[in-house]
Order: sequence, then C-alpha cells, then structure tokens
Amino acid sequence: MDTESPAWHTLTRDAAAAALSVAPAQGLSQAEAAGRLARVGENRLLEAAPRPLWLKFVDQFKNFLVIVLLFAAGLAWAIGDLKDAVVILIVVVFNAVLGFYQEHRAEQTLATLKGMLAVRARVRRDGRVSDLDAALLVPGDIVLLEAGDRVPADGRLLAAHALEVDEAALTGESHAAGKTTGALDEPELPPGDRVNLLYMNTVVTRGRAELLVTATGMATEMGKLADMIAAAPESGTPLQRQLDILGKKLAAFAGAIVTLIFILDFARGLPWTDAALTAVALAVAAIPEGLPAVVTVTLAIGMWRMAKNRAIVKKLSAVETLGSTTVICSDKTGTLTLNQMTARAGWCAGSRFAVSGEGYAPQGEIHFEQPLQDPRAFFLPMALCTESRVRDGRLIGDPTEGALWVLAQKHGIDPEYEQDEQPRIAEIPFDSAHKFMATFHHAGATVEMFIKGAPDVLLARSRCGLAAAGEVALDAETRNAIEAE
Repeated sequence: MDTESPAWHTLTRDAAAAALSVAPAQGLSQAEAAGRLARVGENRLLEAAPRPLWLKFVDQFKNFLVIVLLFAAGLAWAIGDLKDAVVILIVVVFNAVLGFYQEHRAEQTLATLKGMLAVRARVRRDGRVSDLDAALLVPGDIVLLEAGDRVPADGRLLAAHALEVDEAALTGESHAAGKTTGALDEPELPPGDRVNLLYMNTVVTRGRAELLVTATGMATEMGKLADMIAAAPESGTPLQRQLDILGKKLAAFAGAIVTLIFILDFARGLPWTDAALTAVALAVAAIPEGLPAVVTVTLAIGMWRMAKNRAIVKKLSAVETLGSTTVICSDKTGTLTLNQMTARAGWCAGSRFAVSGEGYAPQGEIHFEQPLQDPRAFFLPMALCTESRVRDGRLIGDPTEGALWVLAQKHGIDPEYEQDEQPRIAEIPFDSAHKFMATFHHAGATVEMFIKGAPDVLLARSRCGLAAAGEVALDAETRNAIEAE
C-alpha cells in the first residue's frame, strides 16, 4: 500500500485502487481496516492539548498593567496602607474571574457544538455498506457520498454522477466545482484544479459519488492548512498592546515620581524611611486600579451581545479586535452575502409574474400579470426534476434548484409530498454537453417525464407549448416570442 504518492489525480481509477490494495466492489475487510487504523491513526485534525483550568486562570494575570497593579498592592501592603492593598487585590481578582468565566463558557459552548457536528460516513467494507464514525476511516476505504454530505477525508473519485462540490473552505471559490473521474496528465496542479479528487471538509452540493480514501487526518490538505495555522505565532490585540504600553508608561511615571519625591523629602531632612513611605504612597495613588476591571466588563458586555446574535467569541480580547475593524477586503462573490438564490420573476403561458420573499424561506407570493387557469404544470417540474432539497431554510444541493424548489412551495406545492406521490424511476443527469436534466416518474398507470434546461435547447426539442388558452403548436413566431422573453 502506497499512501505517499503526491499525484493521485494522475492515476487511473484502477491504478489508484491497486496502489491502496483494495477492490472497490468489496472495499476493505474489517481486519485490514483495523490494521491500517492502528498504523496511520484516527482521521482527525490534531488539536493543541487543552490547558488546565488553573493555567487558564493564571493567563488572566499575564498583562503588564495587571502586574503593575499587583506590584502597587504589594507596595501599599508594605507601607501599611491595607485598605488600598485590599481594594486593588479585589479589583484584580474580580477582573481575572470575570475574564476566565466568559472565556471558559465560550469554550464549553464551542466544545458542545463540535460534539453535535460529529461527521458520519457511509463506507463499503466486506462488500456491505455501513455507517460509521468518520474518525475510523483509513486510506483504501470506499466512501459513498450524495448531495448534502460533508467529505470526510481526501480521496480519488471512482464514480461521479452529476457531481458538484463546494470547496470554498479550501479554495475560497463560492461556486460549486464540477467533478469527473478521468485521470489528469499534469502532475503539478493546485488543489482546485484536481477535478478527480475530493478534499476533507468540503461539501457535496449535487449528485452522487464513490470515493477512494487516499489520505486521512493531518495528511489531508486540510491537515496541512491546520499545521500552517498552528505554526503561526500568536499576536496581541490592539487593545492588549495599548494597555501594555500604558502599563509601562505608568510604571515609568510612578518610578520617576517615587525617585523624585524620595530625593526631595530626603533633601528636606526627612528620615529616609518617611521619605520612602511618602513616595510609595504617591506612586500607588497614580495607578488606575479600576481600569482593567472597566475594560474587562466592557468586553464581556460585547461578548454577551454577540452571543445574543449567535456569534460565539472564544477569546474576550477578540471582541475588541473585531470592534477595531474598519475595512474588510474581499474578492469572492458570496463572502459578504447570504449566498442564497431567489427566484424574482418568470414567464409562464404567455404571462409574466413577479415573486416576493427572500432566500430559501417558503414565505412569499406569486403575482401574475394575467390570471392563468392552472399553472401547476409549470411549477410541478421544479419539485420533481431536481437533485436538491431545502429543509428548514437550509439548502442541500444546487442554489438554482433550491430557488426553484422554494418557488414551487410559494405556489402551494409540497415537493416532498409530490415526490412520494410520483416516485422517480429513472433520470438523465444534467450535463454541460446536452444542457438539460430529465426525470421519469410513476403517475398512476403511466410514466411522466419532467425536464429542465437551457431555453434554446428545450425549444429545439419541443413541438408544443402552453399558452393561456391551452396547448399550442410551436411555430417560428411563437418560438421567437418565447426567446424574446
């Protein structure tokens, strides 16, 4: 088994399967899969070991201004000013407890969400398809995917039926990428151009696929990115840097005051002990004890407000960084939008119509310029001739099909009910060569075909059309009128 090949996209399907010592029709045996799992480890991205709670609490004191305050408390205690010492310590501890509580609660919430998003995979082993934890995948496994599935590991496509994959997490491209199974000739291609490979954490938006796993865990492209991110040094936020600068300036100022007052009092003939106590008292008074607490409370309020808007901030100081952002630069369509497609207008049986509503919510109305007797025949194919779904406002599949699905719902059609009533028995998947998709459905004792595609292609294959008065022949004049719309 060779899992180190850097050019899986140049191998044929048979050669890739042979390199991993697997028969695609059977998949790995359970014993072989267990052996490979022991050798390569679980299919997980490595994470830093969690810091103990006491160290997370100590981290709250790693601020120069807080250190200055603790030093001031010590000086106040030394000169007998117990009241100031206790007040400063209370403020510092309150600041640390509040920061620790907010960050720990955010981490617990993120851990809970992560557990809810555990990925499962349908895998063929010993000739049977089973559902198992994606962490147990190994190179050589055969994974079955369909629209809406998250790709659990890197792999070489063995079969692809009208397959499109959202690779935005890896390449930044907002549009789904079409995938094929043929071998490629160029060995040095960027990940986005290796159209016969799928990558961990990308999402299938359309079609079905059979995937030969070639890399898992940190050996995947996502694993390499995780390594690069982990190697990047952490930097302080603008507020942290400003507070550190303020703390150093205050320390320098207080030090200068202590020295100057001590010299002046000593020169006036005061005992050196009295001069030192006076100087220290003035230095302690110059330190703003309440500043760290005010900053922490302000950031905590910001974190709470963001949580109300379903945005979880892991680090308290990150709230300030986000608030300091004035310009966001983006070169990808969909990055700053909802990335949802909505049908706004259409043309049916000689009448234009407008559609209200937003996104993938079924709320909205269809307003025809001229009333039609029964436009159901126009909207029904949108619910049946599709590979996509919209459930609870969430799209599973292609955005265009999702918009048509919602349009059918706005007309009063329940797509899932219609699919149960008229089950699909065959299909012609969409292909850029013929530019249409067709599905065949049981309709009682008959079979009905529904088709959608490019207008010029469908008009060329049609003899009749639907008009307000009913079915009419498509002559040259009618075709031109439709094309003009």
